[in-house]
Amino acid sequence: MTELNIGDAAPDFTMPTDGDGEVSLKDFKGQKLVLYFYPKDDTPGCTREACGFKDTLEDFNTLNTAIIGISKCSVAKHDKFKAKYDLNFPLASDENSDVCERYGTWVEKNMYGRKYMGIERATFLIDENGKIAQIWRKVKVKEHIQAVKDAVEGLAKAA
Repeated sequence: MTELNIGDAAPDFTMPTDGDGEVSLKDFKGQKLVLYFYPKDDTPGCTREACGFKDTLEDFNTLNTAIIGISKCSVAKHDKFKAKYDLNFPLASDENSDVCERYGTWVEKNMYGRKYMGIERATFLIDENGKIAQIWRKVKVKEHIQAVKDAVEGLAKAA
């Protein structure tokens, strides 16, 4: 696993999404992209994070920024999660964890002394040229959406 840094080219991807769609990094050339990795659909933290992005999507759209949520959940689970919370952005399915590995979010976790592999909650802000502009690892959901929005606004002002 290679460690990604700010300024690196964002690793390419193509993944299936909810609604039988497909999403690729190249689809977002010329706009900013918030790629957020989360452990599992319909769990408390993941739901709070998804709804936070849903509630602020208009602000991100105004800043020419798209949002994609990524987990290992199946497209069918994404469809249910998206419908249940009326989510308004794509959820990509990385069932074989290829993209998670490329972004360094497929990590060993430790809970109650048990080690297992899972997705580290992390967010990557990718600029209009496909470069990583900001990275948040081990995300705490509470203040996270605002921090991402502030970073996007900062990028917009710098442009």
